[in-house]
Amino acid sequence: MIYSRIVGTGSVLPGAPVTNDDLVARGVDTSDDWIIERTGIHARHIAPPGVTSSQLGVEAAQKALSAAGVDAGSIDLIIVATSTPDQIFPSTASLIQEKLGVAGCAVFDLQAVCSGFVYALTVADKFIRSGSHKRALVIGAEIFSHILDWNDRRTCVLFGDGAGAVVVEASPEPGVLASAIHADGRHHKILEVPGNVRNGRIEGSPFIHMDGQAVFKFAVRALSEVALEVLHAAGLDKEQLDWLVPHQANIRILQATARRLDLPIEKVIATLAHQGNTSAASVPLALDAAVRDGRIRSGQHVMLQGVGGGFTWGAVLLRI
Repeated sequence: MIYSRIVGTGSVLPGAPVTNDDLVARGVDTSDDWIIERTGIHARHIAPPGVTSSQLGVEAAQKALSAAGVDAGSIDLIIVATSTPDQIFPSTASLIQEKLGVAGCAVFDLQAVCSGFVYALTVADKFIRSGSHKRALVIGAEIFSHILDWNDRRTCVLFGDGAGAVVVEASPEPGVLASAIHADGRHHKILEVPGNVRNGRIEGSPFIHMDGQAVFKFAVRALSEVALEVLHAAGLDKEQLDWLVPHQANIRILQATARRLDLPIEKVIATLAHQGNTSAASVPLALDAAVRDGRIRSGQHVMLQGVGGGFTWGAVLLRI
């Protein structure tokens, strides 16, 4: 029987932290207290001009490869989860492949917004378990600062830039124990960027539009339900879960999800306070942080969760 297992993690945050007070100094109509009370965010990272999602993705990938002790030439699949690609085409995965100096392996982007990394890891697991591929790079890379309306304090204070990556390889022992991904397109309007490029012009809005209350209600229900679904599929109880690594959207969503699962908040990996919402990068960023600081250790059960525009949601249960 072939299984897949994460054998290395890596991440990168561009530039110096941008605090809430820094946003106020830049002219955003808000305050440090207002942002912290509603979101739990104290700071985020904003990519300098000229930095792209593929550049961040390469840095995160290189760190993951180093942690796994393997070279880029051994990778036979690259999946990049991003909603902020470098360009319309080719894929950001193709650009990362070039920057890593490898050729010939399958590469593609996956667009599920903030659920993107969970979706991409689920897909990579299927490829590896099928026997068609042996070692994959799964990357979440975002520069959400490019699609923020800095006059809209309801959204611009929430997001940041960054990238995270994992190396996943074939294993005789289970690493990915179970996964589930879902979507409901009827709710796409509660979180979207409704613009597009046509005939050389932007049609519609190129900025994030969000109904915060609707997103909160949907996210808490979806995250708690999919967590129970995946635990059931793996034959585990909630009490056997060592860590929850959720999409870092809002501290209230993290707290509410933990309560619904009867999970102590101390078992929730939260990097939101100093990174903000980095969309598809948030889960691998949080995972890498907890692996590197020693909280997540070999043998533990770890659940990764994502929820985002589409509306999409999903979870992956790991044995590290």
